[in-house]
Amino acid sequence: MLSRGYDGEIRSLRPTAPRPLAPPLPRPPAPPPLAPCIKIHKLSFVYHHNDRQALQDVSLSIRPGEKIALVGPNGAGKSTLLLHLNGILRGKGAVRVMGQEVADTNLARIRALVGLVFQDPDDQLFSPTVFDDVAFGPLYGGLPEDEVRQRVAWALAQVGLEGYAKRVSHHLSLGEKKRAAIATVLSMQPEILALDEPTAGLDPRTRRRLIELLQKLPQTMLAATHDLRLVAEVFPRTIILNGGRVAADGPTGELLANAQLLQAHGLE
Repeated sequence: MLSRGYDGEIRSLRPTAPRPLAPPLPRPPAPPPLAPCIKIHKLSFVYHHNDRQALQDVSLSIRPGEKIALVGPNGAGKSTLLLHLNGILRGKGAVRVMGQEVADTNLARIRALVGLVFQDPDDQLFSPTVFDDVAFGPLYGGLPEDEVRQRVAWALAQVGLEGYAKRVSHHLSLGEKKRAAIATVLSMQPEILALDEPTAGLDPRTRRRLIELLQKLPQTMLAATHDLRLVAEVFPRTIILNGGRVAADGPTGELLANAQLLQAHGLE
């Protein structure tokens, strides 16, 4: 130690008793759950032309960002339920979207929030060109031309149809038409997508492209479908409808693993 310029008394350090640990800091409170973006309460609907009860006391709560499959046999009420989300059909009970009740006074706002994609894309494509079809909603909504063009370009890019703007809509293949129909909805930048049988009639390659598109879209999504492989890949939550009622509602993996449940409701 002298060589280091120290000539005082050398003391050794002795271990001391460990100090008691401080109590753990309290955990921050969990964030409040997101309010439902769709709330359906005791919804019933009858098709009066044949007196068929299509929906009976359906109640659902859907939170932002959820992707949900509606499955069930033909006539279960899947498409009928989707048509209530933006007021095309109106039954008894309550349907609220983003806190707003679906009513005559706010249908324009509701339809801007909920984009509905029909099973047959020809029901959605009625303009001369793809550009005109995708631009229709924003133009009808009164947006300036520059923003409309930006939205069209963005929506077509989202569905992989860049370069299709000048194409004639009815000359497209079925898969291209389905993607163009989705683009007509995306150009309105909705919070919620409602899709009716999105993969029906598609060949395997086109179906795969559509599945990849649905996986990447960030919107809250409900899809009525018979395609259980699509359900397993895209939708973490599944609702089984049968006879217009909710027969089951839960995690997709659990429901699809229940062979007895699937068989009871005509699913395979």
